[in-house]
Amino acid sequence: MEKKKIDWSNLGFAYMQTDKRYVSNFRDGAWDQGTLTEDAAVVLNECAGVLQYAQTIFEGLKAYTTEDGRIVTFRPDLNGERMEASALRLEMPVFPKERFVDAVTQVVEANAAYVPPYGSGATLYLRPFMFGSNPVIGVKPADEYQFRIFCTPVGPYFKGGVKPLTICVSDFDRAAPHGTGHIKAGLNYAMSLHAIVSAHKEGYDENMYLDPGTRTKVEETGGANFLFVTKDEKVVTPKSDSILPSITRRSLVYVAKEYLGLEVEEREVLLEELKDFAECGLCGTAAVISPVGKIVDHGEEICLSSGMNAMGPVTQKLYDTLTGIQMGRIEAPKGWIHVIA
Repeated sequence: MEKKKIDWSNLGFAYMQTDKRYVSNFRDGAWDQGTLTEDAAVVLNECAGVLQYAQTIFEGLKAYTTEDGRIVTFRPDLNGERMEASALRLEMPVFPKERFVDAVTQVVEANAAYVPPYGSGATLYLRPFMFGSNPVIGVKPADEYQFRIFCTPVGPYFKGGVKPLTICVSDFDRAAPHGTGHIKAGLNYAMSLHAIVSAHKEGYDENMYLDPGTRTKVEETGGANFLFVTKDEKVVTPKSDSILPSITRRSLVYVAKEYLGLEVEEREVLLEELKDFAECGLCGTAAVISPVGKIVDHGEEICLSSGMNAMGPVTQKLYDTLTGIQMGRIEAPKGWIHVIA
C-alpha cells in the first residue's frame, strides 16, 4: 500500500480531510448496519436536536505505525465503553462497544495510506461522535441519531519538543456536582472555551479547575487529567465523581504500578498541597503527558522544581514507558494494542 504524499514531519495538529469515514443511523429504535462513505458533509434539519439542545458526545483516539511496521490503535475498547456511558447519561442510544471497535478498524483500514510512518512523530487521529439528528423543538431527547467516525493525520501536539506549561487556578467551574463532568459531552467543552481563551489572553497555557462545592480540591483542566509526583516519587492522581475517566491516566497508573514499581494514590488532592509536589503533568490522548512547570493561584506562584525546564524524572519515565508500549518497543499488557494491519 502506497502512502499519501504528505510532509509527515511538518504536520500540525489540525484537520485534513481523508478518503473515508464511517456513518450509522439510529431510526425506529435500532441502529442500521453502518457504512463507509466518501461524503464528509453532514446535512441536518435546522431544528435538529444537536443544534437546539447540544445532544452530542464524542471520543478521541489515535492509530499509528509501530516499530515493527504494524498499524495499531491503543485500547479502543475503553473508548467504546466510555462512549456507552456518555450516551446513557445524555439519554442517547448506546452504540455497542463491539461495533465501535469494528467501526474504528474499518476507518483505519480504509485510510491506511494516511497513517504516518514510524518515527515521523505523527499519528492518525480518530474522532468518533454521535448526535441527535431529527427535529426537536420541545426540551426532550431526540428520536433519531447519527454515529460517525472520521480521521485525520496530525503532527505531534508539541512542535519543537515538549515544553513545561504554566497554568492558572481558574475562577470558573468546569462541571457541577452530579453533572456531566464524568462523560465526554460536547457541552462540557463548549463551557470551557471562554475560560481557556481568557487564560491564554493572560499568558497561561491552561486552567486548573477546582471542585465547585468547596473550591479547595484539584479536579482537572478543560481537556486533560492531572498527575502529580511527590518528593519521594509517589504518583498521585485526583479522585472525583466529576472528573473524566481518562484512558491515558488509567494506563499511566497501571504503568507506574506494574512496570515502574511506584506507589500510586488515587485520592482527593487539596489545592494547599500543590507546593509540596515535585512534579506535575497533564495527561491525555494528544500529548500523553504534558509537564507543568508553574501553577499560578491568583498571583501566588507555585513552581514545580523538577519540571521548570523539562519533564521531571518520574514523569519522563512514565512517558517513555507508555509511548514505548504504544509503539511496540515495550511488551504491552494483554488487550492494550488492537492490531489493524
